Amino acid sequence: MTAEYQVHGAVAVITLNNPPVNGMGLATRTAAVHGIQRALADETVKAIVITGAGKAFSGGADIKEFNTPQALAEPSLHTFIATAESSTKPVVAAIHTVCMGGGLELSLGCHYRVAMPGAQIALPEVKLGLLPGAGGTQRLPRVLGLEPALNMIVSGNPVLSEKLPALFDEIFAADADLLTSAVAFAEKIADARPLPKVRDRQVDYPNYEAFLQFSRNTVKAMAGPFPAPLECVETVAASVTMKFEDGLKFERDRFLHLIQTTESKALRHAFFAERVASKVPDVPADTPVRPIKSAAIIGAGTMGGGIAMNFLNAGIPVKLLETKQEALDKGIATIRKNYENTLKKGKLTQEKLEQRMGLLSSTLSYDEIGQADIVVEAVFEEIGVKEAVFRKLDEVMKPGAILATNTSTLDVDQIASFTTRPQDVIGTHFFSPANVMKLLEIVRGKATAKDVLATALALSKKLKKTGVVSGVCDGFIGNRMIEQYSRQAGFLLEEGALPEQIDKAAEKFGFAMGPFRMGDLAGNDIGWAIRKRRYVEKPEISYSRTADLLCEMGRYGQKTGAGWYDYKAGDRKAYPNEQVNAMIVQHSADLGITRRKISDQEIVERLVYALVNEGALILEEGIALRASDIDMVYLTGYGFPLYRGGPMFYADTVGLPNVLAAIRKYAQGHQGQAWQPAPLLQKLATEGGSFNR
Repeated sequence: MTAEYQVHGAVAVITLNNPPVNGMGLATRTAAVHGIQRALADETVKAIVITGAGKAFSGGADIKEFNTPQALAEPSLHTFIATAESSTKPVVAAIHTVCMGGGLELSLGCHYRVAMPGAQIALPEVKLGLLPGAGGTQRLPRVLGLEPALNMIVSGNPVLSEKLPALFDEIFAADADLLTSAVAFAEKIADARPLPKVRDRQVDYPNYEAFLQFSRNTVKAMAGPFPAPLECVETVAASVTMKFEDGLKFERDRFLHLIQTTESKALRHAFFAERVASKVPDVPADTPVRPIKSAAIIGAGTMGGGIAMNFLNAGIPVKLLETKQEALDKGIATIRKNYENTLKKGKLTQEKLEQRMGLLSSTLSYDEIGQADIVVEAVFEEIGVKEAVFRKLDEVMKPGAILATNTSTLDVDQIASFTTRPQDVIGTHFFSPANVMKLLEIVRGKATAKDVLATALALSKKLKKTGVVSGVCDGFIGNRMIEQYSRQAGFLLEEGALPEQIDKAAEKFGFAMGPFRMGDLAGNDIGWAIRKRRYVEKPEISYSRTADLLCEMGRYGQKTGAGWYDYKAGDRKAYPNEQVNAMIVQHSADLGITRRKISDQEIVERLVYALVNEGALILEEGIALRASDIDMVYLTGYGFPLYRGGPMFYADTVGLPNVLAAIRKYAQGHQGQAWQPAPLLQKLATEGGSFNR
């Protein structure tokens, strides 16, 4: 049973038991409603306590039932709450650890609420592009007051139970036994009548019209393209301006409207995509993992230092290795400076800073890192350099140590072949800045052992990263796709656009930054090095030479103060440069191309559909396990707009036949050979399918 029934003296106890967070799925709702009915039918029972087993009271709706008929089947959450609220015997919600979403809405339908301190209380629906749909927007303001309730609902952030005294009839001592205390409380109020109902209270807020208008203005400015935050304000407003039943109906209407919006679908897609990314079909969930109690990092540059910080933040000791003392000192100073900047912002204490720095040690000798459980190589992106490092690691590392490479494009199988233990080699592609970006591409080589992969996935969670598994290919998932995006950006320059127009179109679509600002941030010389390698290895692939010409001008990006744009010291703003624009126009003339006016729509379609088409090939080849993994890579590593759900989800939204038609149209234009529609895209478009089924 997913809800258990017991009687303690004159008190019936209904315990929600649907791990991990007692999600209120159909079976749980049914069993709990039966429990209330059973208690009402038993003359010896005077009061009812509802609580949750394990590590939660309830996290709300059961996410396994999202988008299924069970989610709305009777008894619905509304019916469950109404059953508790209309009970003729007092119902007490006994709350601990986690009480969120529908769990909090259920407790608000109970006559009394008691809690342990430290419980996380939240209505987080806005984070899925929704609003609380089971009375939360109507009941919470009646208990907490208009302003604190609105803040909780619009932010979706959790608040500790002891910070919400108005919500609870009693908060027990930290060392109390919740069940014993809740039963004692229920016995105490068993005969009190009338039974208090939240719905009968009024929201009292002087001059509420002015407050609500101020809230609308503030939330509208912050919500950007997401409709849910503003809808939250409107439904909370109904708790003041409408009768309770009318407010409940209004809330339901707005909830059903939001659930159909693309933005909510995109957020829910991202929510599930993140959870499923760690599941690998042939690596069972119970695969044993190797203990990671210490780490070594090869290279103290920007990447190595950022990677080291991830381990230090997770409490894992790190030994940083460099070839020269000067490079080591510089790397360690940068790590300290990064922590000091966080300290200045109030996001880190001095004690934590020293604690983390205390976990960091350094060495110039490979012999001193041999006992680390994992070693991450973060040296220059050149196969000869990687070979020298891995041959040395193979000599010094203890048996069972994981040998990880932070390569962004190179062949992990070739790197593994430099060792006598390819089963222990894996790609861990961190994204820059590594201490900030959430994405970790975990590259599985053909020999990578299953327990090594399972360990890397578990480690990504410990490092607070979103780990996405990729197969071995040039550029893996993210960089292989971004190459096609960048190629189109270059061709657009040749045909008539300038960097500023392309970047603005991409940013208006929702990208954090356009392709040229992104190139300047990453360093244009990195792309140049990759293209030089491509010209030798894959001469059949065409590129615009504008980026090479830019690098020949010595304009490598922000680090040199000059790239596609100019940059001023201490100012990250991009200032267009006339010489660069003149070079682009001259290059078109040299190619014999008559420049034309290009619409923003064409720019966005060519950039985004280039990602989609390559993503379809990656799926077909099995490099990515699922379309949602590709979306996760782009949402967490490349600044793809969250409200569009990732490139593959966006393509599904537009309709695959429309995407295919656009690709075929662009295949007729300049550099049309860059557009070969992926067979999977053609197949799905013809069959009326989608990438994210």
